Amino acid sequence: MALPSAARALCSVARLGVPRRPRSAPAAEPRGAAPPPAGRGARPAPPPRGAERRPPPAVDFGDPREAFRSKSSAELLRGLLVLGLCTVGPLVEHNRELLQLCQRVLGQALFERLMKMTFYGQFVAGEDQEAIKPLIRRNQAFGVGAVLDYSVEEDLSAAEAERKELDSCTSAAEKEMGGAEQREKQYRVHRGFGDRRGGVISARTYFYADEAKCDQHMETFLRCIDASSGSSEDGFSAIKLTALGRPQFLLQFSEVLVKWRRFFHQMAAEQGQAGRAVLEMKLEVEKLQEALANLGVVTKAESQHWFTGENLGMSSTVDLLDWNSLIDSRTKLSKLLLIPNMKTRQLEPLLSRFTEEEDLQMKRMLQRMDILAKRATEKGVRLMVDAEQSYFQPAISRLTLEMQRRFNRDRAIIFNTYQCYLKEAYDNVTVDVELSRREGWHFGTKLVRGAYMEQERERAAKIGYEDPINPTYEKTNEMYHRCLDYILEEIKHSRKASVMVASHNEDTVKFTLRRMMELGIHPSEKKVCFGQLLGMCDQITFPLGQAGFPVYKYVPYGPVNEVLPYLSRRAQENRGFMQRANRERDLLWREVKRRLLTGSLFSPSH
Repeated sequence: MALPSAARALCSVARLGVPRRPRSAPAAEPRGAAPPPAGRGARPAPPPRGAERRPPPAVDFGDPREAFRSKSSAELLRGLLVLGLCTVGPLVEHNRELLQLCQRVLGQALFERLMKMTFYGQFVAGEDQEAIKPLIRRNQAFGVGAVLDYSVEEDLSAAEAERKELDSCTSAAEKEMGGAEQREKQYRVHRGFGDRRGGVISARTYFYADEAKCDQHMETFLRCIDASSGSSEDGFSAIKLTALGRPQFLLQFSEVLVKWRRFFHQMAAEQGQAGRAVLEMKLEVEKLQEALANLGVVTKAESQHWFTGENLGMSSTVDLLDWNSLIDSRTKLSKLLLIPNMKTRQLEPLLSRFTEEEDLQMKRMLQRMDILAKRATEKGVRLMVDAEQSYFQPAISRLTLEMQRRFNRDRAIIFNTYQCYLKEAYDNVTVDVELSRREGWHFGTKLVRGAYMEQERERAAKIGYEDPINPTYEKTNEMYHRCLDYILEEIKHSRKASVMVASHNEDTVKFTLRRMMELGIHPSEKKVCFGQLLGMCDQITFPLGQAGFPVYKYVPYGPVNEVLPYLSRRAQENRGFMQRANRERDLLWREVKRRLLTGSLFSPSH
């Protein structure tokens, strides 16, 4: 029996032209082990690090003159004003209402002029691709690159956002016959959290309207890639997958992947391997086949070809990567649509039926991703796929990984994002790095702490599933440094990984610099880069750039009226940020005083 069309479409994401890996490809040796002999599976030798390559200069994050060398005195004063206003609670809480009042009182022309002198000028580069070029060129002169992000957002009411979300996350079958309650709580749409903007201050949110709107988003991303290619060398462009298709598919595919992985862990526990690191769990094929037969998934004869030939070679064990690859199998695995519930010992369906139109919508989503990846490759622009809510993220990560398998053969073009506030972040990073190592492609990642913490915690508590977030900020910091250290070690060993340390945390940046020096990773290799938002933490960005480290500003652009939701979030984010640390404002004041005392406050050279 062949897979139903919906399953074929979902499973096809992992075979968009990538050759399957033979099971005989060796796993990586443990850290510190002797290198494998030359030949198949051997890691490429790191490039020679000769004496002629000078060590990078020390980076001083406390020198205001170096931090703000690129800024005019007017920009310093603007920064002090804007960041100061961001600490005033009532102003920030009611910023949207105040902005609308200013528009009505001042009129559009005067309002736009005021915004460009204050918040817009601080956090947004310009209205269009031409307007942003002067700022990008000036930043480049100080060693700072750009991640372009067209920051126009729909200004929807909460009720409209909720209506769109409920409609686009519910399948036609569920609308007609019900059954959504059979899905796991985390992967159902819930009315109370229909407006995904709630509690989110540092990430843009897209709501599905129709396929034409998704095509418009794709065209916007394509223009952003073109602009990045034309204005910046080795630039990045950022995209979100919820802008490219119906979120129903991300919800359902996430549930498939999570259940499939959970089943593997349950089988590992039955074989006495509970508590092991995820990549150390190896199921014995004989026992696994017996268990699958006993649970009624497939007979032992039917499953025989799953674990032979190109799938496993001569091995008698199955690890998580082998297990995940079965979702991608070209054999007729119709029974994979059923997963045993280990508590009830009953088979449960992974997917509801899709209509023909839903099938087409999902295929169009994959096609849009493919078009963007191809354009980025042609233009030499690296494509950064942003992370989103935890109930979408398994599907987003898997789809991004499939793009990496296709397009990262020679260099890291596609970058996945890992949210280190998630409890499972380290497991996700190590599994994906291991897959890249086995298959020989370049691993590219952006590490962030995460943008959805308050919303994720509230949703888990109210709906009744395990909170996916680390319990404390300190645990998130530990997770961030643990994931980062693992990737830095991989860079040292293979030179086939790249990471963006996307952080405003000075301690994290210092940790990265120290580990780079200890591991012999030179900034000229451009394997490690740093990222901060435009208008924030210049005292980190510019000293790094002037010391020769690859560093980037997230550069938003768009018309004043259409980026107001973005500016609103920046005000809210800076409120929390500036209340925690006054270092940036202190450095700004020190530089203003220095220029005043030296008579250079109004001088073009300072």
